[in-house]
Amino acid sequence: MPPLLVKDLSALWTGDRVLRDVSILMVGGKVVELGSVAVPSGAVVIDGGGKVGVPGLVDAHTHLVHAGTRLGDFVKRLSGTSYTEILEGGGGIHTTVAATRAASEESLAGLCRARLRAMLERGVTTVEIKSGYGLDVATEVRMLRAARAAAWPIDVSTTFLGAHAVPPGCDRGQYIDEVCGPMLTACAPLCEALDVYCDRGAFTLDEAVRILAAGKARGLALRVHAEQVAHTGVAAVAARMGALSCDHLEQLDDEGVAAMAEHNTIAMLLPGAMVYLRDPPPPVAKLRAAGVHMAVATDFNPGSSPVADLWTCATLACLTMGLSPEEALAGITWNAARALGRTGKGWIGPGSAADLALFAPPPGEIADPRVLVQHMGGHRAEMVFIAGRRAC
Repeated sequence: MPPLLVKDLSALWTGDRVLRDVSILMVGGKVVELGSVAVPSGAVVIDGGGKVGVPGLVDAHTHLVHAGTRLGDFVKRLSGTSYTEILEGGGGIHTTVAATRAASEESLAGLCRARLRAMLERGVTTVEIKSGYGLDVATEVRMLRAARAAAWPIDVSTTFLGAHAVPPGCDRGQYIDEVCGPMLTACAPLCEALDVYCDRGAFTLDEAVRILAAGKARGLALRVHAEQVAHTGVAAVAARMGALSCDHLEQLDDEGVAAMAEHNTIAMLLPGAMVYLRDPPPPVAKLRAAGVHMAVATDFNPGSSPVADLWTCATLACLTMGLSPEEALAGITWNAARALGRTGKGWIGPGSAADLALFAPPPGEIADPRVLVQHMGGHRAEMVFIAGRRAC
């Protein structure tokens, strides 16, 4: 693979700052030089004039593998029924579980592939994908295999979320035994992390701790759906257990903020779900003051966040949660990559992965990555590179 030089890029978000009039040299899947770069012999040269560059975006919380529709839930919520009431009445997640169980692995992989392709066109090069719409061993395995089959050329990180809900009619204790036993045994080889939904109508704090401990014992990284509908205390506990991220956080308390700061746990902000469910915002000012790093993700799923555009979520994080454009950009690049343990991604500099997306600014706008946050969504990359190869 010949060297690739993006020459005289008008503006670049490196992961933590904006550089202007900069060239990027990529060799062997890595960035090797940044700044004023001479053209090496045999290099492929791309003119970056007038373009905005960002590291390949990282969507660090998604539920891309699923089948079926949740239009009925959407209509009920507009009529005043809460998400938790729908879930406790046997709808919500359980509607998607029924459709996903009925789908073949090939059809699930095809749906996931189409969703990933749409994300790639927006500059996303790394995506976390959860299971959790199977709630039985066979379907959870099928979901994780489908996610891995759909991945290329995107870097996909898979997460086991058997603890998404207790299936209707199942004995609660027996189901948790299954999640911590045969389901985890079958799914652990297919994933990097374990997640648990700890909330009203889902799993209690004690149940969540048991499930997280089982995942940790298997060598899996930990994530947690935390403090979304009701405060449970799971964010503080999960942070102390070494969780990479705590996600949602609308009901996060001061103890949770302090624990996340102490243990370098990423706060995963999900503005799509917050807006769809009409929830209050997380305590962003307290997280910022404590030095907690904040990531932003789509939480793409058919019920509470049918939002596939990470740029839209970056803008919503500013408008509804109080992030600055720079914090939102860091949230969909460097901080999101850290939440997945992908420390070579989400930034551009010598030694980083050669994952890069190039955009034209909106018509009439200046070449500045913050403009892509100001203008809500719809941005399509002109070029996307993964490991130094053009992927889109």
